[in-house]
Amino acid sequence: MTAVFLDYDQSRLDAAYDQTVWASNMQTLLAGYASASAKTRERLGAPRRFRYGPTAVEELDVFRASTHRAPTLIFVHGGAWRRGAAADYAFSAETFVAAGVHYVVLDFAAVTDVGGDLRVLASQVRHAIAWVHGHVHEFGGDSDRLYLAGHSSGAHLAAVALTTDWKAEGAPARILKGGVLACGMYDLHPVRLSKRSSYVTFDDDTEAALSPLRHIEQLSAPLVVAWGTNESPEFIRQGREFTAAAKAAGKSVEALVADGCNHFEVMNTFATAEQLLGRATLNLIKTRG
Repeated sequence: MTAVFLDYDQSRLDAAYDQTVWASNMQTLLAGYASASAKTRERLGAPRRFRYGPTAVEELDVFRASTHRAPTLIFVHGGAWRRGAAADYAFSAETFVAAGVHYVVLDFAAVTDVGGDLRVLASQVRHAIAWVHGHVHEFGGDSDRLYLAGHSSGAHLAAVALTTDWKAEGAPARILKGGVLACGMYDLHPVRLSKRSSYVTFDDDTEAALSPLRHIEQLSAPLVVAWGTNESPEFIRQGREFTAAAKAAGKSVEALVADGCNHFEVMNTFATAEQLLGRATLNLIKTRG
């Protein structure tokens, strides 16, 4: 066996970044996201749809709370950077709207549609956050109360945004007041060595720029970092190491472990105020005001 990364040979590393290996019910759960999202829209009504960037995909959905100057939670969906749509991640909206929080879900490019360039996706997510900050008054939000959450590859993109030098982007340094990262990747080096490099164009600059673990010093918002006990050991390791690095740097970070949950079952705990991620997210928003 030739080690490629840590004690992984190539086949084991590829498997560690392939969710189908670790979640045999993946397709059932993804279909459940879409079905629950459709039912949410039936109950809440269609979200308001806004364009935040120049291309057709750069749009977002807003589910409005009735509270004046309410906090806003922006959600970045997963899908290995190449799948997923805002419409299929509306299922958590009802929980947050009921708690007086606007719920925003982003659409952004699939990496396979932009020549494998992850920097495009990261830029679109940053632009969406800046757009919400500048336009949140249009749906009754408070620009000083923006929070960010993401799952899987969406957690990676959210972590990139949370470790961004926002002043260099022309935005307030503390544009985000808190973050929730579920089942994400925070160091792209092992991902680059895996079969995900067959559709993502990794190079040294991309790896360095888009590895949140290497930009902990830019982190100013308190975080919740979560993973499940039944998912890939690489996603567990990534979560643990990012949490440990943030704590070592004196940052405010809480680790949450979803016992008995695989990668996609963790996301289901975001859907209600009584479950792990939903409760933690609402507590974060309540604590930070």
